[in-house]
Amino acid sequence: MKAILALADGRYFTGRSLGALGEISGEVVFNTSMAGYQEILTDPSYRGEIVTMTYPQIGNTGINLEDVESRQPFLSAFVVKESCPFPSNWRSQMSLDAYLKSQAIVGIEGIDTRALVRHIRDRGAQTGIVSSVDLDPESLIEKARKAPSIVGQDLVQEVSCQQKYAWDQGVWNLDDGYTDASNVKRPLKIVAFDFGIKQNILRNLTTAGCEVTVVPATTSAETVLAMAPDGVFLSNGPGDPGPIIYAQETIKQLLGKVPLFGICLGHQLLSIALGGKTYKLKFGHRGANQPVLDKATGRVEITSQNHGFAVDMQSLNDEIEVSHINLNDQTVEGISHKVYPAFSVQYHPEASPGPHDAHYLFTRFIDMIKEFKKNQG
Repeated sequence: MKAILALADGRYFTGRSLGALGEISGEVVFNTSMAGYQEILTDPSYRGEIVTMTYPQIGNTGINLEDVESRQPFLSAFVVKESCPFPSNWRSQMSLDAYLKSQAIVGIEGIDTRALVRHIRDRGAQTGIVSSVDLDPESLIEKARKAPSIVGQDLVQEVSCQQKYAWDQGVWNLDDGYTDASNVKRPLKIVAFDFGIKQNILRNLTTAGCEVTVVPATTSAETVLAMAPDGVFLSNGPGDPGPIIYAQETIKQLLGKVPLFGICLGHQLLSIALGGKTYKLKFGHRGANQPVLDKATGRVEITSQNHGFAVDMQSLNDEIEVSHINLNDQTVEGISHKVYPAFSVQYHPEASPGPHDAHYLFTRFIDMIKEFKKNQG
């Protein structure tokens, strides 16, 4: 069945319907990962976005229900050049098309994704609409122009959990699948804010020896401190950090009282809480091959990233050290505070999908907690 992707600037692409029939708007972005499409589909950070995969054939290894990163897909729509109808993998349980249908996710295939990506790189990420019900390009372009921008929206409360919960699952291995840590001694208590948290972050914290409790994004600092955590984790999440004022205020109240570690949106919220500012990137960083320099060691890491906003380096005060830099465009990829036990990175060290170069950051968090506890006596 025919489908159309239309952009607010008047460009449109005609292809075939993929997944569920319907119509939905969102910010059109692209991801350069060659694999990991299932983890991308279920990453809550993509809330409000129409995700285009640059690799031409997607779905070769099918879908399995182990590799999801959240309770459901949160993206608006999915765009591919070609969807593989006959996946081949020993873990596959269904095709990409079948999975999108089961989750009511609208998609489109058969368009020139190279042309679309070049257009976004030239013009910037922008609002678009995917439809398999309205096939009038002019009508869809007008709808795209009227659709709300991702800027200024609080998308966090659309993806965050509603109640706190404990997490007991460790990382996956070939012999056993995901490990059960419910009966394993874990000496450190961590409270993890769910701004749109990915499950593999929780698995890495658990495997590192943490007893993890996940709390909703709006949880107060008073509630968190009453839980007597050894450390607090600030998760990834979708969209613009600017409107997430409640989290910024909570982080301010936690600074200096407990060690903090932030990833992606958590990094941006920590930076704002410390007096910094953020801005929207032209087309963002989304993919599993972004080179980042660790300034402390001089080591280059290949990292997984998914963000459309960045921290303004010039807005950071003298108490904040820029710890990591993106080698493609020199944007801020990490900060650490010189007084408070707090650090954060813009990228995703949990490697789901992506390389394992930055796994050491979970160990760095544990070491910071132990040092803080020793200094506290």
